[in-house]
Amino acid sequence: MGGIAKGILWLLAGLWFCWQPAFAADIQNVRVWLAPDHTRLVFDLSGPVRHKVFGLENPNRLVVDMAASQLKAQLDGLGLDDSPVRQIRHSRQPDGTQRIVLDLSRAIEPRSFDLAPNAQYGHRLVVDLLETGGNRNLAATETRAEPAPQPLPAVDTSALRDIIVVIDAGHGGEDPGAAGPGGLREKDVVLSIAREVHRRLENTPGYKPVLVRDGDYYVSLRGRTKLARRHNADLFVSIHADAFKDKRARGASVWIISDRGATSEVGRWLAQKENSADAIGGVVSLDDKDEVLAGVLLDMSMTYSKEGSRQVADRVHNNIGKFARMHKPFVEQAGFVVLKSPGIPSILVETGFISNPEEARKLRSKSYQREMAAAIADGIQDYFWQRPPAMTHVAHRKNGGALPTLASRTYKVARGDTLSVIAVRNGVSLASLRAVNGLANDTIRVGQLLKIPSS
Repeated sequence: MGGIAKGILWLLAGLWFCWQPAFAADIQNVRVWLAPDHTRLVFDLSGPVRHKVFGLENPNRLVVDMAASQLKAQLDGLGLDDSPVRQIRHSRQPDGTQRIVLDLSRAIEPRSFDLAPNAQYGHRLVVDLLETGGNRNLAATETRAEPAPQPLPAVDTSALRDIIVVIDAGHGGEDPGAAGPGGLREKDVVLSIAREVHRRLENTPGYKPVLVRDGDYYVSLRGRTKLARRHNADLFVSIHADAFKDKRARGASVWIISDRGATSEVGRWLAQKENSADAIGGVVSLDDKDEVLAGVLLDMSMTYSKEGSRQVADRVHNNIGKFARMHKPFVEQAGFVVLKSPGIPSILVETGFISNPEEARKLRSKSYQREMAAAIADGIQDYFWQRPPAMTHVAHRKNGGALPTLASRTYKVARGDTLSVIAVRNGVSLASLRAVNGLANDTIRVGQLLKIPSS
């Protein structure tokens, strides 16, 4: 064969390869997370893809198209029984697009976004199926519109309320948190402890505990603090079992917010890791950008909550120190985003270093988890017995059954006032100020006369 003929053959072969659709990425794995308000599908990819998501009706279907991609994962056994997905079908289109079709049992609102690689995962495509009916749970990963706080009744003898404690089990779903020996995962350990704290408080008259998550799904950092505000929480408790780069690090710790930096290298490390959790858990939202402006008001409204945070943290720290080694002999401070709830005392409990083999062994034990939960719950109850919010059943019991004075003072709202700032100035909690004035939210008007509850 002559040189010209060989050249033509090589040219034709090159053109044939050019005509073939190059695979931009392989779909290597598919994972599913079931939350109360949504179902999340995560497609693990070998590289970035262009994708398109659209719905079809009669019957309800959701189509996910990934350009120039190829399915290498199995779609069987994904655990979709309690989700709106009846079955998953797939096919490759003539142009090389990989099509995934979700047959749905009910209408959903889809949301999709790409996630870049991080320390734990490669490229990912996340598809969320948001429930559109009335079964949405307030512990949503994200919501399009924040529902109004639950209205409170007018103040009278029937207005006594329970103390609301929001219990946050860190991480979850796509974000497993820190890893320990033998496949021990932080998200599982802390959920078990959080559930036990919830059980103990639920069995204590005068308390209404709320779990941020009660399953293996992710809730964004802002979503956790939003939930505490929606419930008008009296206390926010976040539970973790983190790791450190040095496996010799050990000891439980209790943390409160710091606006001046962390009190130790470990504090800086932990805060940096926890505050980046959304990049792992997978949250992309444009709905909360106005909260950056609201941050300017944080310092004024955090004064009350910092004082309460310190007091409850001291009690929990002392309780844990009775049976566990403590990392420091005092409550520590760091800039955890999850603790920045204006007007709500907030603490973060590190139950131990899961990266330390000895502490990992303890954290795996159900008896140790129950002991840790008891220390947290007892510390909470001790704090609120010494400092019960006005118009609560606990305050009522402490006063010997006598109804506390509803308002020994009044305050006239001036221009520029906010409800949280008025609470700080008068040394009362935001929740009790709402309760004594029968406010369903924090909206006030100039000239309005507010009752100031007895602290």
